[in-house]
Amino acid sequence: MAPMSENTTSTSARTAVVTGASSGIGEATARRLAAEGYHVLCAARRVERIEALAAEIGGTAMACDVTDEAAVAALADAVGPRLDLLVNNAGGAYGSTPVAQASSEEWRAMYEVNVIGLMQVTRALLPALVASGAGAIINVGSTAGRIAYEGGAGYTAAKHGTQVVTETLRLELFDQPVRVMEIAPGMVRTEEFSLVRFDGDQEKADAVYRGVPDPLVADDIADAIAWMATRPAHVNIDEIVIRPKAQAAQHKVYRLPE
Repeated sequence: MAPMSENTTSTSARTAVVTGASSGIGEATARRLAAEGYHVLCAARRVERIEALAAEIGGTAMACDVTDEAAVAALADAVGPRLDLLVNNAGGAYGSTPVAQASSEEWRAMYEVNVIGLMQVTRALLPALVASGAGAIINVGSTAGRIAYEGGAGYTAAKHGTQVVTETLRLELFDQPVRVMEIAPGMVRTEEFSLVRFDGDQEKADAVYRGVPDPLVADDIADAIAWMATRPAHVNIDEIVIRPKAQAAQHKVYRLPE
């Protein structure tokens, strides 16, 4: 697969792949890494968005659904023999029903993107990361991957999977020149995450953040990811759990009175 759009950079430039780069944390991370000097390969399903982003930051747009094995293989072909950084950001939450009313389709979709998709992209790009001599993998997990909450079993199970895949990969690559890291955000207000989770119900999506003073935004997570990526090659930031000050725990969130 040839890159969809590309701006030529020096062969000495560091390269990064960011999945789910069409919005939210992925889009912000692509911009932040470009500011750090990376040539960013912006991977996502929504072609128009990533083409516009790549043009803005001098990167490369690549259409890729991480749950599609053939699309991931094509992504690896386009990346080539060397890659410095992989940010596995593609993910999502669908629904908030109790287990007793859970949708098998929603659970499968969450597992496919948050676990299987992450594995497929990592597996395909690992040879290029090793070949760089100082590769780095940063998986975008969630505080949902650390604690259970009512109505969130499908998503928490999937994000626990993200965490455990990260931990296992670190053990398996202990003797390879690749760092393996995870960032686990708490409440991050983005344009789409909650809206997708609640199937387009704007009222439910808005209620998640209602009254919360200064929730995290995508740029906060992108800043942390860039810091992790730019540590010296011998420094592995195993994990960062990052929340807004208002969120003391998954169930304990300060909200201003209405």
